[in-house]
Amino acid sequence: MPDALHEWIVLRQDAIVWFAGLISLALVGYMLFVFGRFLVYWAGSRHAFRHNTPAEPGDPSAFQWHLVIPCRDEEAVVVQTLDGLRAGAPEAHLWVIDDDSEDATRDLVLAAAAHDPRVHLVQRRRPHARIGKGAALNAAYREISAWLPEGADRSRVVIGVVDADGQLDPGTLAQVCNAKALARPDTGAVQIGVRMRNADDELPLPGRGRAANALARALVRMQDVEFQANNTGMQLLRRRTGSVGLGGNGQFVRLTALDSLTAEEGRAGRPWPERALLEDYESGLDLRLAGWRLTHVSETNVSQEGLISLRRFLTQRTRWAQGNMQCLRYTGRVLRSPHYTAAGKAEVVYTFLQPVVCVLLVLLLPVSLGITGAGLVLFPEETAEFQLRFGPWMLLLLALATLPMVFWGFAYRRLVHPDRSRLTALLWGVLVWLYAYHLFIVATRAAARLLLGRNGWAKTRRNAEKVALGAPTALES
Repeated sequence: MPDALHEWIVLRQDAIVWFAGLISLALVGYMLFVFGRFLVYWAGSRHAFRHNTPAEPGDPSAFQWHLVIPCRDEEAVVVQTLDGLRAGAPEAHLWVIDDDSEDATRDLVLAAAAHDPRVHLVQRRRPHARIGKGAALNAAYREISAWLPEGADRSRVVIGVVDADGQLDPGTLAQVCNAKALARPDTGAVQIGVRMRNADDELPLPGRGRAANALARALVRMQDVEFQANNTGMQLLRRRTGSVGLGGNGQFVRLTALDSLTAEEGRAGRPWPERALLEDYESGLDLRLAGWRLTHVSETNVSQEGLISLRRFLTQRTRWAQGNMQCLRYTGRVLRSPHYTAAGKAEVVYTFLQPVVCVLLVLLLPVSLGITGAGLVLFPEETAEFQLRFGPWMLLLLALATLPMVFWGFAYRRLVHPDRSRLTALLWGVLVWLYAYHLFIVATRAAARLLLGRNGWAKTRRNAEKVALGAPTALES
């Protein structure tokens, strides 16, 4: 070390130690705040999950059902989806939105419509097609509105959104219109649960080795635990706070609720946000801000395929994180809204800030390591004392972050697989804890995309689509 620098450090040692200690305490305080808010949110979700009271099914015949299936190059799954939806919801009209597919999706839907008058094709063409799921859903809204007879009771018309690989559990429509859901006239939308139907597939990657299949099985299982346990608890908490979020698969919206959104300036015929990465969640915010009640029904599920490709998974979740960040623009409106309770506002802001908190933790990690490293070189005694004083607290925070995730492993076992052992439940819980760290990766990627002005995406392809039309399996643009 140069003599001048050494002399400067000696003269200002107390100030440097004080400043480094202040930054370190600020970092510890921030982490305590982050983990504290997480534990409060988890405790609320756990309590809502454990004390959920199922509702009795309603009468589906009191409503007219229209299930909308957005499709873009979905020849691998669309026929199976139509067959499954017809069996699970025989009274529903099925509206397939072909978003200018380049495969046989359109022909397969027309063949199905020739034998089933309740199957309808909504055909979209470029340049108006392939600009986002919200735009596709709006096209279906306009076609359904035009198809309905004049004088139809639009408050009794329900539009459900189902993914191109989605399948509804038997009795779903009866649960969606139960006394706590659409049977209440103030309910604008209902979100049902989601499960991964390939969670028990022992060989998700035929022809690949044991390690690849083990990783794929674990990835799908964690998605199933996430949706059936973690997300269910979160939605049941939101049901109490009045801030239920809508998802892209398994949302059911009253037509009059959608009509109320089109009355806003510049949104004629467009109730869903267009060009939004999370048009589903944003539409729920719009409905709540318009005064509609939203609720979650956990007594039924829509099933979909869990992703078996880590690349597709990270691409999908990066899009979700980026869409979440885009929702920050709603913060002021939510905080000023009379339709949100104080608890609802707190929950929404918590959700908005989740990816931001993850990015800040990623940025602060090298700062913390740098301060510790410099302290060990320049002031080894003071740094060691600081680490001894606060190190145990950091370890306690790590343990506190692990235990709540382990709970979801046991909750999932009790709910979905009571035949499995407690040891398996513990393993699932530990894997959920490790799995949760993907949030830091996707949040950082999402933040980078926002800074670069990159907001375009191609669809995440289905498991059955190894390569379609020469395109990669998952794209960002």
